[in-house]
Amino acid sequence: MTNQNLIFDIKRFSINDGPGIRTTIFLKGCPLHCVWCHNPEGIDPRPQRMYTKKKCIGCKTCVDECPVHALSLTPDGIRADENLCRQCRHCEEVCPTLAMKFGGRQWAMDELMEVIEKERKVMEDSGGGVTLCGGEPLMHHAYLTELLTELGQRRFHRCVDTTLYAGKEVVKEVAQQCELFLVDIKHMDSATHQRYTGVPNEPILENLRMIAQMGCDFFIRIPLIEGVNADEGNIEATARFLATLPWERKTVNLLPYHDIGKGKHEKLGTTYNPNHIDMSTPTDEVQQRCIDMFNQYGITAIIGG
Repeated sequence: MTNQNLIFDIKRFSINDGPGIRTTIFLKGCPLHCVWCHNPEGIDPRPQRMYTKKKCIGCKTCVDECPVHALSLTPDGIRADENLCRQCRHCEEVCPTLAMKFGGRQWAMDELMEVIEKERKVMEDSGGGVTLCGGEPLMHHAYLTELLTELGQRRFHRCVDTTLYAGKEVVKEVAQQCELFLVDIKHMDSATHQRYTGVPNEPILENLRMIAQMGCDFFIRIPLIEGVNADEGNIEATARFLATLPWERKTVNLLPYHDIGKGKHEKLGTTYNPNHIDMSTPTDEVQQRCIDMFNQYGITAIIGG
């Protein structure tokens, strides 16, 4: 393999990342920093230590065996001096309770394909395949296209779960190597989008229009968050924009807000929603209003998926 990037998770038997039963590969690194991100370990492209305090028994094995003495046991559990840590992963190797783990490692192509091939029959029988996710897979387009080429040669259905925040040429190249996109739309107003994700939305919307005009197949997925994007004005603007696209499928998956990322931030030693933005799960009434709004524009909206 000429291009290698870090993979931080492989999810087998997935039913929410495209049609059928799928194997989902999570690539590490994302240019967006969504406040509600449920995979914060996928933002930084580098390996990261994840410490689960409730698993720690305070045995100090990792502290005693760290070759650079970067770890210490405190009343709040194990703490690391990141200026000393060399990310050698020895603490992960010696921890008897798996309280210390690193997110992200490189996989040789043959090793990765061996894992995927184990599920070939169930994927083929269900009309599934392989989904490449993140993080943001387009951030690693050379590695991504190499993976997609290999999967195509093995005749797997290929799906890319993406924000489409990338250069047009990158998106075009990837579009030629996959059968389906899952595209996230966070907000239609660019300034608001930048406030909550750290980037503007113009490249995303332009790339979405481009892949629609190219005849690519895609689903739209919207994290539906009260206080961020579930208001009537934003939902109508989203529906109106999507209705202008030359798009046969016309299906939107609405994904109600949850705070599962909070626990992952604790493991990373980072802070979830540091600016205390008021976010909550939309009520059933709000969810139905959103469904009805999309229906008015000829778009089928489904909760979940």
